[in-house]
Amino acid sequence: MVDHVAGENVNQVVDSGKGVPDSPGYELPLLLFGGFRTLIDRLHTRLADGGHPDLRPAHGFAMQAIGVRGATASEIGRRLGVSKQAAGKTVDRLLALGYAERADDPADARRKLVHLTPRGYDALARSAAGFDELRAEWCAALGTDRVRALEADLRNVVPEETAFRLDATSWLGGA
Repeated sequence: MVDHVAGENVNQVVDSGKGVPDSPGYELPLLLFGGFRTLIDRLHTRLADGGHPDLRPAHGFAMQAIGVRGATASEIGRRLGVSKQAAGKTVDRLLALGYAERADDPADARRKLVHLTPRGYDALARSAAGFDELRAEWCAALGTDRVRALEADLRNVVPEETAFRLDATSWLGGA
């Protein structure tokens, strides 16, 4: 999260609430987002060290949207909550990086399906292992019971139908 510009703290809204026993409501979404960003940034550092230096968070969302059966650019766009053009741009980048490939749809030759390549599957497998390692680090820092309780609490307040939606880009401002 950007909170320092030339040594000056620009995120004073959050900083003003630190240390307050009953924090203001706006801190909760920022802290949750900060936790998300911390996990994602650390994961991508590990992915870069493991041979995937060009992989970005949007690529991971797109590869999840492609899935094991493949998908068209339109389907990927719908799953991500972005336009077909935005999805196509991300797919083009995945193709250029070797994470995906296009092929004719065996059921309809007019359609092109995007499939993950072995490199794409490797990145997803490394991501899954990396998230397991990061969760273990949180367990070491906070205690396994507290992490499990946090996960259970989030499952209780996050509606089931939105818990694993991939369309974060639609409310964060594009792909």
